[in-house]
Amino acid sequence: MEPTEELVRSKLLKETTMSLIPVFKIGVWNVWIIMLYSILATFIPSLILNKENLKVEGSKSQTEKKLRPPWFILYVLFFVYSVFLPFKVGTVWFYVGLPVTLVGLILSMIAAVNFAATPLRYKCVTKGLYRYSRHPMYVTMFLLLIGVGIASASWVPILFAIISMILWVSLSISEEEFCLEKYGDEYREYMNSTPRWTGIPKSH
Repeated sequence: MEPTEELVRSKLLKETTMSLIPVFKIGVWNVWIIMLYSILATFIPSLILNKENLKVEGSKSQTEKKLRPPWFILYVLFFVYSVFLPFKVGTVWFYVGLPVTLVGLILSMIAAVNFAATPLRYKCVTKGLYRYSRHPMYVTMFLLLIGVGIASASWVPILFAIISMILWVSLSISEEEFCLEKYGDEYREYMNSTPRWTGIPKSH
């Protein structure tokens, strides 16, 4: 029996519109797999290359200590949600969003390696992606979340990305104050030549 025009139109509408509440379905091709990779990509380089950095990273300002717990809770809630959020495999959303997601994931891995390869006890991170952004981990995570939102045709990851970025703005200011206090003129010079989020670095 041939599908009616109304059924075809209904199927096309579902494939081309974003949803706030997805069809809850546990599976391998769900958003959780990318989120798990992003967690591993962030922490494994420091565990392998430089565990000392995790201690320095933990000795942040009071503002950061206040802001990180709510973001962590939000992240855990989103991760649980991602277990039930399937990618829209086979649709335009998936083919557009997947490359954006993978670029965000790969760049976040590079930023994590750049971070881990620098001994924070003695110097600030200025190499690799940190030449183009003072906070590449936030930028790449934002890109990854936008890609996930597109690939799953869901507004929730995009909303999470926007809320996270609002928190990251406050965190970035606090982190920079901490770095100015710790590294002094070295970090001030770095701030003058490198954009906060992304862009071409200025020559000294």
